[in-house]
Order: sequence, then structure tokens, then C-alpha cells
Amino acid sequence: MTIEEAQKIVDEWITTIGVRYFNELTNMAMLMEEVGEVARIMARRYGEQSEKESDKDKDLGDEMADVLFVLICLANQTGIDLTEALRKNLEKKTKRDLLRHKNNEKLNPTT
Repeated sequence: MTIEEAQKIVDEWITTIGVRYFNELTNMAMLMEEVGEVARIMARRYGEQSEKESDKDKDLGDEMADVLFVLICLANQTGIDLTEALRKNLEKKTKRDLLRHKNNEKLNPTT
């Protein structure tokens, strides 16, 4: 599925099953909540915190999909074409970082 298709599918889901979009501030708070759930799994599964028994069955991919869903909702509500926004963002990063990471001694183990 493309990003454009995802935006259309989420919009269709919201307007049929979800009834309507929550307002933008509610969705922003929900996005932070979902990001927190991803952070909790990452800190415990890949970081130094011990993983609680109740967290061991959490599906990281599902939690990331929750983040993406709410982000797409916000994009739809604010008229953002995420495909175009990502394309422009990658162009910006490419221009800005073309040599920066290659020349970073911290990232280059041979220097």
C-alpha cells in the first residue's frame, strides 16, 4: 500500500467505522500516548530496562501501526499530503546531510 492509499483508507475507516475524526488536539495527545507505548516496548526489549511480564506479549509492529494511524489522521485533518511531505523532507535531508554522516568520525569505524 502506498502512503496515498493509506491516507485514503484511514479516511474511509474514520468516516464509516470511526464516525468522525477526533479533533486535532485530541489526536495529538493520542499520538503522544501511542509513541509512549512504542518507547516503553523499545526501552524494555532493546534497552537496559527489564521487560515486565505484562509487556512481553506486546506487538511492537502493532504499536508502531497505531502511531502511523494517528499520524495519518492528523495529516488528513490538516490537509497534508504525506507522500509529498516525505519526498520534500528526504530532499532536504539529502542536501543537508550529503557528506555530514560520511564525514562523522563517530559513524565511521575506519577513522
